[in-house]
Amino acid sequence: MSDYVITVNSTVDLPKEWLQERNVPVIPLKYMMDGVSYVDMDGLSAKEFFQKLRDGKMATTSQVNPEEAREAFELFLKEGKDILHLGFSSGLSGTYNSMRIAAEELQEEYPDRKVIVIDTLCACLGEGLLLYYALKRKKEGMDIDQLAEWVESNKLHVCHDVTIDDLHHLQRGGRISKTVAVVGSIVQIKPIIHMDDNGYLQVIGKERGRKKSLQKIVNMAQEQSRGWENDLVMITHGDCEEDANYVADLVREKMGIQEVLVNNIGTVIGSHTGPGVVAVFCMGEKR
Repeated sequence: MSDYVITVNSTVDLPKEWLQERNVPVIPLKYMMDGVSYVDMDGLSAKEFFQKLRDGKMATTSQVNPEEAREAFELFLKEGKDILHLGFSSGLSGTYNSMRIAAEELQEEYPDRKVIVIDTLCACLGEGLLLYYALKRKKEGMDIDQLAEWVESNKLHVCHDVTIDDLHHLQRGGRISKTVAVVGSIVQIKPIIHMDDNGYLQVIGKERGRKKSLQKIVNMAQEQSRGWENDLVMITHGDCEEDANYVADLVREKMGIQEVLVNNIGTVIGSHTGPGVVAVFCMGEKR
């Protein structure tokens, strides 16, 4: 069995140390703020970034281009390794397409190697959870083709349950109208969002009040995960650790899962959600 490496984009939003410990290479996206370009995971700290958003600054993001993808992949091909890339949802970014183009070009130049790029149709710690289980199966001895098949078969079982605190960020992203954002903010309406089977974020409901919205996303995860063995649940947040820890406690209480990974949402995805986002990620029957 040929040696292979699992690569991801920075939108996986796992702690850098977690990824380094497991030797997972990261191909980063970029963002721009105040005329300065930053590399996701290596730019501003979460607190600095979200404070700028709270102060009214805007961040714009850019996808990985095919040349950047090619450069990252070729390093491993030259080492004689095959590549399985778990890509950021094509529903949210053109990055997947860039990774695919690079893989096709390199496959022709390195015919003895394999470069498999999967559109995970996941984002943030949804990608992270899929990576977690993929690494476990690689360690158990799955070869690259078996693991690629497992990822394809299970990626739509990664559930993303999200609530946003600030409606104005959804409005700027074109998800809701300005009128809805203003009125909703006045009456403390908090949208409930999920990732659909096409890899798009969709507003599927609303709750009045922050605490109810946090409880709702845990209730959704609890229902989705029935019959599934989740040994780990992941939670992300936009610089609101107290709320994330509250959700983590609810997960332990309601879902009976003690292993919970909590991490700040990355700067690229956080550019679109804004501060105050909280999301729960688990494996389940249906998104």
